[in-house]
Amino acid sequence: MHSVPRLVSIRLGTMGQSGDSNVRLQRVLAQAGVAARRACEEMIEEGRVRVNGEVVRTLPVFVDPATDEIEVDGRMLRKPERHLYLMLNKPERVLVGANDEPGMDRATIHDLVDHPQSKRLFPVGRLEYHACGLVLLTNDGDLANRLSHPRYEVPKTYHLVVKGDLTPERLPLIASRLMTARRREKMASARRMGGRTGPQLAIVKNREGKPVLELTSTQPPAKELRDLLATLGLSVKRLERVSLGPLRLTGLARGRWRELKRDELHALRKAARPTGPKAAKAKPTGSKPGVAKPAGGKGPGAATRGKKVTTRSDKPAPRTPKKPMTGGMRPRVIGGD
Repeated sequence: MHSVPRLVSIRLGTMGQSGDSNVRLQRVLAQAGVAARRACEEMIEEGRVRVNGEVVRTLPVFVDPATDEIEVDGRMLRKPERHLYLMLNKPERVLVGANDEPGMDRATIHDLVDHPQSKRLFPVGRLEYHACGLVLLTNDGDLANRLSHPRYEVPKTYHLVVKGDLTPERLPLIASRLMTARRREKMASARRMGGRTGPQLAIVKNREGKPVLELTSTQPPAKELRDLLATLGLSVKRLERVSLGPLRLTGLARGRWRELKRDELHALRKAARPTGPKAAKAKPTGSKPGVAKPAGGKGPGAATRGKKVTTRSDKPAPRTPKKPMTGGMRPRVIGGD
């Protein structure tokens, strides 16, 4: 009688029945940089891969990369690092970074996070030293890049406490001039920002003569926004980031942190997925667009049932003549008053 190989977390021939912690062996090898997935499958079938000391040759094979010992050509595969995702409510006058400049000795966000692996976490995006609010810390480089890069168009929302005469009528002018200022500073950045999600402005509060300006954009508010508001007689007294994509800063005191919940992480990953070209709409077949198909042999066309009907008419459909452009259409003005 042949003995069955002792494989702790391997399930042979159970494709589609593995748990969340069990993934295909060739995928684990490919993610570790051994080779492409197809090449990893060939390596497994050639007997070059061992799991928990046993050679595996038959696919599919599911493993738990966190607990199983995987060897390729006699060399042990390094254990994957557990990804962490922390939300921090950053106070003002705290540096977003691991180390300060020599001689400055300012507090950093790592001084606030007493997690055992806080030194190995890095912030997603930037937040000014004097600003406060939401900071996401993680060791997931791929997700961090997608959340911070303007190409993925993940919006961030900021609240700016503004001193001065700020009214809703002035918001279109501020948004237009902000786009113009960023276009002058860096054309590539302006094109990315000016895609589907340009800057959106709104007034959400107004307390003691200090309105709160809400800015939603794929890029953080920079010096040009402060300079722009200054030209309009407005000054920023406080800047706070309140959201990063679907992640909202709620229920967390200033200076405190916590790990993200499962649904929050799922929403972040969904928001950071790359957006490809839109799928072409399927063309209708059979009846012409906009014409209801008769039911039960009633209605127009019932008499032609069973007869050969051409899909296109020999006579072209009459076209409605286009009306000449007259007054009433206004040109698009960018950066104007």
